[in-house]
Amino acid sequence: MYSNVEAVQICFSESFEALVEGFETCLWQIGGVPRQHRTDHLSAAIHPMHSEDRAQAKERYRLLMAHYSVEPTTNTLGVAHENGDVEQEHRQFKRAVDQGLRARGSRDFDDRAAYARFLQNLVRQRNLRRQVRWLEERAALRPLPAAPLALCRELRVPVSRFSTIQVLRNTYSVPSRLIGSTLLVRVHSETLEVYRGTSHLLSMPRLLGHGQHRIDYHHVIWSLVRKPGAFAHYRYRDDLFPSLAFRRAYDALRAQTADRADRHYVRLLHLAAGTSESEVETALTLLLEQRVLPSFDTVRDLTRPPASQPVPELSQPVLDLSVYDRLLSHEVAHG
Repeated sequence: MYSNVEAVQICFSESFEALVEGFETCLWQIGGVPRQHRTDHLSAAIHPMHSEDRAQAKERYRLLMAHYSVEPTTNTLGVAHENGDVEQEHRQFKRAVDQGLRARGSRDFDDRAAYARFLQNLVRQRNLRRQVRWLEERAALRPLPAAPLALCRELRVPVSRFSTIQVLRNTYSVPSRLIGSTLLVRVHSETLEVYRGTSHLLSMPRLLGHGQHRIDYHHVIWSLVRKPGAFAHYRYRDDLFPSLAFRRAYDALRAQTADRADRHYVRLLHLAAGTSESEVETALTLLLEQRVLPSFDTVRDLTRPPASQPVPELSQPVLDLSVYDRLLSHEVAHG
């Protein structure tokens, strides 16, 4: 932009979804729409895709530009100076972030929101010296549309007999009741939204890279509990230990009752999924500290709510209002 005014959004990968969401977020941060959008040839965001996905991505980009009535332009391959201003500002911004973190004295933040606030404050300070040109440029910006477009990639994926789906070469678990059905997955830069028909089923964090998996034991335990022997050979077995206490409990079961360890542990997971994971974890920790075998029956007894006590029957109260009559009579006589 003419003023070099900046807007910022945190991105964890150079994906097409990150490009689209970052573009929209930054437009709404500056509060207006320029006439052109200049990019390179988007090799990092588009080229890793299959040909069909690349065509779909280019069409979504065209729709995005049309929504904001922006002319898409690209720099010329091999002509480095066309992006010189952008690249220089990028280097200066990274340098400013590094200097800001050094002045802060720590690169640790309580959460992502705290880091985002740090970046927004830094951008606000850097934009202060651009106010003269920004006032000129803002007058030339066109108004924003009524709402963001919020484009995303949509995929239709089948649910395997193992209660998993494959999304962009990564594996995710879904509730076992969905086995055999086909789901619609809306892919965002950091999350996946899963639908069956028009019903939203769940949202989950998106995995970056390829060949990774995210298995939630709540999704698969209902099928595993019917075949507890399958736990020993389950491909993603390590994902079925919600915490160290569960892992230690399984190891204790294996050490003392190897032939029934899988059955006991699967029933413990089933208990945690159906009641309270934190209560089951607390019971496991107590039993392990006392060197007691954390079998299903023992943990269930510890987490079982106390038997309800009968509600006592209250007799009908007898109200004697004559005392008030005597009190009033006494006051009248005294007066």
